[in-house]
Amino acid sequence: MRKTTSERVGPGAIIESDIDEIARRSGTDLRGLEGRCVLITGGGGFLLSYLVDLLAHYSRSLPSGQACRIVVVDNYKTGIPLRLAHWAGSPYVQFLNVDASRPFKLDARPDVILHGASIASPSVYRQFPLETAEVNALGTYHLLQEARDLPLQSFVFISSSEIYGDPEPTSVPTPETYHGNVSCTGPRACYDESKRFAETLAMIFFRSRQTPVRIIRPFNVYGPGMRLDDRRVLPDFARCVLEGRDIELFSDGSPTRSFCYISDFIVGLLCVLARGASGEAYNVGSDREEISVRDLARRMIEVDGRGLQVKHQTHQDSDYLSDNPQRRAPDLSKLRALGFKPEIDLRTGLSRYLAWARES
Repeated sequence: MRKTTSERVGPGAIIESDIDEIARRSGTDLRGLEGRCVLITGGGGFLLSYLVDLLAHYSRSLPSGQACRIVVVDNYKTGIPLRLAHWAGSPYVQFLNVDASRPFKLDARPDVILHGASIASPSVYRQFPLETAEVNALGTYHLLQEARDLPLQSFVFISSSEIYGDPEPTSVPTPETYHGNVSCTGPRACYDESKRFAETLAMIFFRSRQTPVRIIRPFNVYGPGMRLDDRRVLPDFARCVLEGRDIELFSDGSPTRSFCYISDFIVGLLCVLARGASGEAYNVGSDREEISVRDLARRMIEVDGRGLQVKHQTHQDSDYLSDNPQRRAPDLSKLRALGFKPEIDLRTGLSRYLAWARES
């Protein structure tokens, strides 16, 4: 009998397969976390729930003294409580249901902090602009204050490629040295500018307090665990496909993106954590293909195989396309110099995402 969502005891076959693949690709980098206490804010969200799964899964294979202790901080404003329910009661994972934008007390003294608590969907953060700015700016400040008295191995701030805004064509692919073309007053500013300010705070603490800060700028990461009501482009497309509806575009489809499958992102994150330098920012994504939104919709339809169509619609939100970047593609030279190489092509990633969506 097929189990309901609430009855399942694991993350599902697709995510489990991804975790095995990440563990295989990151074996050396994972060893540096053995016996460490790892604090992960936003651990119930799409990106970092994968890291929780990976570290807990890895810890099960280790002697008790070498296992990781993982502290997951999330108030589940956008995260999914059931996503990590299979680790409830685990000796490796502790859950704290708190708001990471406010100071909170820790029982443990973490060796590594990964601050990924945020609201990342444009449709959602425009509904909660103050909360978005608070968790990015105030949450980062409070954690950095907490970290200054700890003998930390690393403090990783999960920033965003949105800090680059709408890059000049000569700066695409975009390197970490690009200073950005960002509106500080537009409808996206609550997210873009608070991420930029959080990076500034992180570097202040690095320079003045020697906090071992590393900054990661994700580029359009997608995959299993990404909420289908997220309102970003790939979840919207997936919902149309799952419901057998033609895919709706709310633009002319010409803007381009470079999409990164979640397993490549986690491998890149671990690469920065293990081999990156403190006081540095790293683009983490995939440079295998830059694709227009229109062609992405067609690719999704090809993967589905049911012959749906692409239709153009006008979005009811007049700010839907405001300050929308025309191109987004990472220059990964800095990350590749650490030994990183993205392996998952877009067709494979889309197939896995749709398979997970059907399974879940």
